[in-house]
Amino acid sequence: MEPTPTDSDTTQQQLSWLEEFLSRHRYGISVIGHVLIFVLSLLLAYLIRSDAVADAPGGYGWRRGLESFLRVLPFFLGLKIIIFWRLKLFRGGWQYAGIRDIARILLGCWLFVLIAFVAVYLFHRLPAWLHRDPTASPIGYYFSLMPRGVLVLDFLASVFLVSTVRLGYRIYREELRPISSEGVRRVLVIGAGDAGETVIREINRMRVERYRVVGLLDDEPAKQNLIIHGVPVLGQTEEIREVCEKYNIEEIIIAMPSATHKELQHVIELCTGTKLEFQSLPGVGELIDGKVTVSQIRPVEINDLLGREAVKLDDDAVARFIESRVVLVTGAGGSIGSEMCRQLCRYGPARLVLLEQAETPLFDIENELHLAHPDLDIVPRICDIYDRPRVMATWDEQRPDVVIHAAAHKHVPLMEHNPCEAIKNNVLGTKNVADASREYETAEFVTISTDKAVNPSSVMGCSKRVGELYTQALNHQPGCRTQFKAVRFGNVLGSAGSVVPTFRRQIAAGGPVTVTDPEMTRYFMTIPEAAQLVLQAAATGQGGQIFLLDMGEPVKIADLARQMITLSGFRPNVDIDIIYTGVRPGEKLFEELKTEGEDIEPTTHPKVMIWAHQAHPWPQVEAAIEELAALQNCMDRDPIVSALQHIVPEYDPLNPPGTPSRQTDSVAPHNQPTH
Repeated sequence: MEPTPTDSDTTQQQLSWLEEFLSRHRYGISVIGHVLIFVLSLLLAYLIRSDAVADAPGGYGWRRGLESFLRVLPFFLGLKIIIFWRLKLFRGGWQYAGIRDIARILLGCWLFVLIAFVAVYLFHRLPAWLHRDPTASPIGYYFSLMPRGVLVLDFLASVFLVSTVRLGYRIYREELRPISSEGVRRVLVIGAGDAGETVIREINRMRVERYRVVGLLDDEPAKQNLIIHGVPVLGQTEEIREVCEKYNIEEIIIAMPSATHKELQHVIELCTGTKLEFQSLPGVGELIDGKVTVSQIRPVEINDLLGREAVKLDDDAVARFIESRVVLVTGAGGSIGSEMCRQLCRYGPARLVLLEQAETPLFDIENELHLAHPDLDIVPRICDIYDRPRVMATWDEQRPDVVIHAAAHKHVPLMEHNPCEAIKNNVLGTKNVADASREYETAEFVTISTDKAVNPSSVMGCSKRVGELYTQALNHQPGCRTQFKAVRFGNVLGSAGSVVPTFRRQIAAGGPVTVTDPEMTRYFMTIPEAAQLVLQAAATGQGGQIFLLDMGEPVKIADLARQMITLSGFRPNVDIDIIYTGVRPGEKLFEELKTEGEDIEPTTHPKVMIWAHQAHPWPQVEAAIEELAALQNCMDRDPIVSALQHIVPEYDPLNPPGTPSRQTDSVAPHNQPTH
């Protein structure tokens, strides 16, 4: 049985039909509406004028006033329509009426008064027989009947009526129109500035009510007790927990587009232990441009809390490094490699070669770049860098000028259990692409390294260090025309298999979130920042150098887990448990990324440093590579570790597979991320 429509449903349908009709014929209705307002304005002006002088000697009679009104009406309408049309006032959306619209209405009405006053003045200066004889000059005669005070009264009436109708329609749309309130969430807005006002205004415009703004918080004393669009400022940010409990807040919108990451972190920390969802606004530039809508309000991401200020690049130097050159990126489908490709496209390479051993990621990044840069020559090549003949053939075919080497095995525990694969990819694969670059005289070769290569404790970190040693030694070989550089940085937020997406999956599954140790810390930067700084280092450095990126302050993984749980609207260790599973093979509690000391030199960029070191002698490096190559399929871990220690004496294996790990919880790990 179908439900019977109620009166409210019928009213809602009628209103929807009316709004649709008005939307379709907006321009024509706007013109007609303005014409009616102009007629009413002039009529009111004559009525007020007639009342004011009716009792005066020789007063201005009703009949005479009506006659004058009808005769000058075409002139008034024609001139006003022309002025409003030229100022595009008929095109203004009445539902968005504001101060600027009123200013333009005032301008239009002033222009009309100016032109009309000049016309009336001129007609009054005509010879008497022209403006006293309606048969000789009808226009002059009827203009002579119009008192000049009517112009002032018409101006006031026009401004008042046009502005009132527009603002009235906006008030109806935002305040009085019946709207659906099903599923409305009680919202607290942090920030009572322009951004907060924009949020409330946009929420009021919504056709279906999703949010009910209960109040605002702001730390400025001058804004306390203010009321913005009917919403009060309830206090300062430090009172957020009390306000949320008192007013049953379900969601927080952070309207501070210029807030620092530490300020955002502070807000989240104040809310730890509450079941709140967090939303934020786009950047301040979009607010200034007036582009913000409620649909752009997005969830606060962990990147917002851990990211840093935008990187300022030397674009001229990077452009000279990339523009009109053939650039090849290994590992082009990976997290870092794909972002490198996106950044490179901005600088107009002659050709971009995407080298990747996995076909699906290669397919995805190729399609993305083709859509974004249809005129760019993009060449996809499926190639395993361990396959030396295929590598050589690719370099012979493409003859790259610049190589960005991002392909690598990066998961620490996996490489502890499969050390020969780390040798194949991170050492011998790097050797293959470096040898090909030297043989085919690639101008620039940049290998992407890791902070785990500093005093390595894992096979993965040590294999990356060996890759550094090989390329730096090769750089100093006689006759080498390629500049070999290496860039080190720590973890990147959101890269495949890293801690952030793993925690996100665990939270979505209802927990628990697994952390190896309460004291585990890591350095983080965003993928775009890492890619940009790699280009900056490569563009301004010289061959044989190892560059270090400023990673900022280290972050405790346990704190990261708590923040992600809070951002997801859950309470740590109440709704979602955090369990500690023990440090895994090859992992350190604290990663090292040395950026200070006598052997650290600055560059022209404040976030890029150079590690001043002596390259290993070529015979020593060559012998170590040969020793490792002989073990590339060895299933025994010990000989590989021993060979790595020969070339990297500072390599000190931690928690090798098979040794018990220190645990603070007996629960076994699952979906454990690479920290």
